[in-house]
Amino acid sequence: MEITFGILCYQLTWQGFSNYSALMEAELKALEEKINQFVKLCHRQRSENIQLRQQLAGATSENKHLSEKINAATTRLESLLTQFPGNK
Repeated sequence: MEITFGILCYQLTWQGFSNYSALMEAELKALEEKINQFVKLCHRQRSENIQLRQQLAGATSENKHLSEKINAATTRLESLLTQFPGNK
């Protein structure tokens, strides 16, 4: 049975081989193009992700700096308010 099965598969493969090969080649080229597009998209997404992480780090640093300035200004204002007469 194994030999018969092997021959049957072989015969099915060779039926219309030139057409089968052309169709398979077209499908493989289409698949290759889709894979190439996907790889390019991954590279773009990775670059954008790196850029966004850098922007986030900058914004976080700026936010921290501004919070420190606000806290310093608050402390100075509270100190000035204690110097007015009648606030003691």
